[in-house]
Amino acid sequence: MPKMKTHKGAQKRFKRTGSGKLMRRQANKNHIMEKKSPKRTRQLRGDIAVAKADERNLRDLGV
Repeated sequence: MPKMKTHKGAQKRFKRTGSGKLMRRQANKNHIMEKKSPKRTRQLRGDIAVAKADERNLRDLGV
């Protein structure tokens, strides 16, 4: 049976840390930024860990 191919869309969205955790971008930082407060947009910077419940689905995508 051939190897599973990595889902390229998922590969671009998720990164794996050295300890093996999956990191993702935070939501609500893409558009319609004018009405969001500067404090809110600052707090949405940086990556956040993927929920445990979603990690199995991402593993199936080859991330």
